[in-house]
Amino acid sequence: MSARPGPRLRHALGWNPREAGAGERELQRVLDKGPFAPTWSSLQKYQMPAWFRDAKFGIFIHWGVYSVPAFANEWYSRNMYQPGSREFLHHRATYGDQTKFGYKDFIPRFTASQFEPKKWADLFRRAGARYIVPVGEHHEGFQMYESALSSWNALEMGPHRDVLGELNAAFTDAGLIFGTSSHRAEHFWFMDGGRLFDSDVQDPDFADFYGPAQPGPKEHFDRDESPPTAEFVEDWQRRTQELIDAYRPRSLYFDWWIQHRKFEQKLREIAAYYYNRAAEWGTEVVINYKLEGFAKGAAVFGVERGQLAGIQAEPWQTDTSISKSSWCYVEDQEYKTARELICDLIDIVSKNGSMLLNVGPRADGLIAPQEEQVLLDMGAWLAQNGAAIYGSRPFRTFGEGPTQAIEGQFSEGKRSGYVPGDYRFTRKGDEIYAFALSPPEDGRLSITSLGTRASPEAISSVELLGAGPVAFQRDAEALHVELGAVAVRALPAVLKIQ
Repeated sequence: MSARPGPRLRHALGWNPREAGAGERELQRVLDKGPFAPTWSSLQKYQMPAWFRDAKFGIFIHWGVYSVPAFANEWYSRNMYQPGSREFLHHRATYGDQTKFGYKDFIPRFTASQFEPKKWADLFRRAGARYIVPVGEHHEGFQMYESALSSWNALEMGPHRDVLGELNAAFTDAGLIFGTSSHRAEHFWFMDGGRLFDSDVQDPDFADFYGPAQPGPKEHFDRDESPPTAEFVEDWQRRTQELIDAYRPRSLYFDWWIQHRKFEQKLREIAAYYYNRAAEWGTEVVINYKLEGFAKGAAVFGVERGQLAGIQAEPWQTDTSISKSSWCYVEDQEYKTARELICDLIDIVSKNGSMLLNVGPRADGLIAPQEEQVLLDMGAWLAQNGAAIYGSRPFRTFGEGPTQAIEGQFSEGKRSGYVPGDYRFTRKGDEIYAFALSPPEDGRLSITSLGTRASPEAISSVELLGAGPVAFQRDAEALHVELGAVAVRALPAVLKIQ
């Protein structure tokens, strides 16, 4: 099946994606115009916009058909076709044989009956987020937006709504920066398990949804294994081009398989296309990537569910989730606390990073009360202490104390919690901000990085954000601060040091 583009999409694009060669001609026109060429040397001249350097905190949204089964995680669509897996056994026990009820059969149940974009926008604004990145297309291939390239999208099926378009309008009206993500690259092999036994993945009537379903890589981070076909990579590029032109996102997040060498040429072309389009539109954009997807400096590097050990010269991003085990809504979810997330946000920002924090709405469009409360608690803390986060830059050292982040992807659960004596720092001009990640009950802080031996700056005043000036003394060893009873708090305390 193929979809006819609606009036809004045709007007937004200025080219008809269904017309043979139209996308390629438009791509070449934009590439020829510049200022960026599809080479790493040209793309490395990219300058990161001030809005991203200053924003520090964004919201990721994993919402799609995978929210309907609400079991295990957002990879249900893949794992329900992996014989012997927990999802495979659950699916057969709950929905029946995969020839009779396949992943496609969840789509009519994805009705989004309670979906109200303005409520989401209000919640995320109150949470203190500055940019929002809903998933445009996840690995399983269902587009959450109007598309002329496939009928397997939210406007023609399921909710029968242009979800991404509605979110773009609501977030923009609320003063939030709109972005989106593409996880399409992994679709080449995502449903490969469905070829191991009788399933609807093998039905030719659904080949345009389930995709090539070719054997996947044994090591998902390999750059050479299980190469995608040229046809698939071309389709990936056209979908990304359509997403850019129809929705004009100010951030574009790519998941990890784009680092495969077969994507490299088309990836360079789509990056130059996006940056050149932004120049045409008079806006500034960012691309977020992981692993070795881009040459250093050509886009914003990211770490999934992990942190970096020290200050980075250029801004970077951590993407993580409120949930400890899933990116989408599932039943019996285990959530992180607001304190854990605030401490991670502080650590990340102290090292010149930003946090993209994921929420997973239910299939009906409601956000779980537990997730909503975590966001509101974070927002309350940011309302009081955000001056130390937004628009800040790293101090000469990111922090001190016994608890250090373990660097790398998927490392967030490998370290212990923060304890008294753990401090992090940011700076704005002459103002230094010191975060006590776990304030001691007696309210007495001794910060060695701000003693006269370590820090030559004169200190004229110390203020506890949300409370006012506090008493302090300073010697060669440390800055000593008496917070008093206000220090007995569950969330980090922030000192503004002039």
